[in-house]
Amino acid sequence: MANNKLAIIGGSGLYDVEEFKDRELIDLNTPWGNPSDQILKTNYNNKEVYFLPRHGRGHYISPSNINFRANIDALKQLGVTDIVSVSAVGSLKEDLSPGKFVIIDQFIDRTFARHKTFFDEEIVAHVSMAHPTSKGLMNACEDAIKKEGIDYQRGGTYVVMEGPQFSTLAESNLYRSWKADVIGMTNMPEAKLAREAEMRYASVSMVTDYDCWHPDHENVDVQTVIKVLLNNASKAKSMIKNLIDNFESHIDPYDPINNCLDVAIITAPEKRTQKTLNKLKTIAGRVLNK
Repeated sequence: MANNKLAIIGGSGLYDVEEFKDRELIDLNTPWGNPSDQILKTNYNNKEVYFLPRHGRGHYISPSNINFRANIDALKQLGVTDIVSVSAVGSLKEDLSPGKFVIIDQFIDRTFARHKTFFDEEIVAHVSMAHPTSKGLMNACEDAIKKEGIDYQRGGTYVVMEGPQFSTLAESNLYRSWKADVIGMTNMPEAKLAREAEMRYASVSMVTDYDCWHPDHENVDVQTVIKVLLNNASKAKSMIKNLIDNFESHIDPYDPINNCLDVAIITAPEKRTQKTLNKLKTIAGRVLNK
């Protein structure tokens, strides 16, 4: 278990925790470009943990312009094995009120302007996304949330829209007809890329609004979202501290995510150039170098 490392991808304020004393900001380059920002390395209770602000510090990167591939590659370079996304979402159900946390277990990917795979040149791989989140990491998130007495739901479907605009009313009602739970702009292709990198992934979504379908909450605006986010901040930080303490105890050494590339790469070895092998060395070196 000593080689397992946790990373949190989320808002830049999530690591403003008094107990995080030792801090190091790390600059990394990847074959896919630069990650969203410097990655914070810190220690908590003798455990190494990493934080990456998805939109950059100060929130200046639009959802469509996030370099998801560089973010995942950079974390993989640091030896990260487990990623927990913490993000704001809109609710598509009456009982998921602002302030509630949802541990996501399914996604509907509606994005269309993003690079969604590491395997887009010469080497083709098809990983399973039937169960896009790690059950063990979900269990760790649930224990961390329960310990703080946070109102939450275990399991839920997250519709990932392109953005940056919020939904039309027609779109919101369509997604509700699909029985989806929440809607946001950031967990895809992040979850897909984490799977291609054989990294366990979980998503904790914090409900900030009712999208635009609710007759009593028809307008979604940034001020409303930020207000709820600020109210959730202390709860999220406490959850993260608990998660750092407990995540290793929930790891399944036989989780199929750990070696999913063993049955995913279809391209014949003679078609793989050294240039592409070098590009994929962090993500898939374990299998490509055999």
